[in-house]
Amino acid sequence: MQHKEIQFFPVLIALLVCGGLIYLLGPVLTPFVAGGLLAYLADPLVTMLTRLHLPRVISSIIVFVVLLVVIVLLILLLIPLVQKQIIVLVDLIPNAIAWIQNTIVPWLQQNVGFNEELINVATLKKLLADNLTSAGGAADWVLHKVLMSGAKIIEFLMNLILIPVVTFYLLCDWNKVISGLRNLIPRGSEPTITKLVKECDSVLGAFFRGQFLVMLALGGIYSVGLTVIGLQVGVIIGLIAGLLTIVPYLGTIIGVVTASIAAFLQFGTVSSVFLVWFVFIVGHLIEHVFLTPKLVGDRIGLHPVAVIFAILAGGTVFGFFGVLLALPVAAVIMVWVRYWHSRYQHSQLYKQS
Repeated sequence: MQHKEIQFFPVLIALLVCGGLIYLLGPVLTPFVAGGLLAYLADPLVTMLTRLHLPRVISSIIVFVVLLVVIVLLILLLIPLVQKQIIVLVDLIPNAIAWIQNTIVPWLQQNVGFNEELINVATLKKLLADNLTSAGGAADWVLHKVLMSGAKIIEFLMNLILIPVVTFYLLCDWNKVISGLRNLIPRGSEPTITKLVKECDSVLGAFFRGQFLVMLALGGIYSVGLTVIGLQVGVIIGLIAGLLTIVPYLGTIIGVVTASIAAFLQFGTVSSVFLVWFVFIVGHLIEHVFLTPKLVGDRIGLHPVAVIFAILAGGTVFGFFGVLLALPVAAVIMVWVRYWHSRYQHSQLYKQS
């Protein structure tokens, strides 16, 4: 039995309407998107428990509690560690500025005719020394900014409360939500759209779960490696580099540059910089030879340039909410582009001479 094809213009109109609504509601959608994403990632665990003849609500409660405990433990473990790293990092700033002033600026003046007046290093050094010579000064500055913006505090707390609430309710009613959305699809197009949605689900599931594990693994590898070679701020640089690997090459580039500068400032030797490069080369090889092929594969089908463009475009148009949605939306668009490309290649327009 041959199914009816999807009508292009009704689908296009629906997508434009949805895009307009998302644009208008963007500022308030962040907790709902975050909660929906957590529910989407945790739903397979709930489904697995329901197969053990546990009610959906009980399964959702178990998964939700475990998820909440894991997140809280990670926060409690990471905050003191990151705080110590920030203190060390802030203490290194005066040394970094002195190194730039005594080494980089003279080299630029000698080789490229750099004018020191373009960047007043002394003023920059004084500004940082006045504000960031200690972690306490930075903390006071942050606290002052936060207290000056009570509305932002309320908004942040509301989002913090809404995310777990949305996650729990979506976990309990995930099947009902999916069934309700499926019933909205025109019956003639339902088989084709269902097939495409399943393909989108496969792509998104592979990407989210796999990429999250890759980010955690690389953050751990870089942090341990940099700490082993003796870098004082190795943990925080490693974690940042691991998290930024969601954008191809960005995490590696930022990690290598910042860790190399930190290593040279701390040890003062070129060999320490080579050790940093060795750590990142090993991490990069592990990522491309083992982690990405095993955990992510090539399911998303996006070129690295397309990934960078999607994140920048999403952030520019929708802010932080757009960054959250950039890659999922890009992956879904790729599924639909492949579908329409396949239809085009089987059409008379493509085949005619």
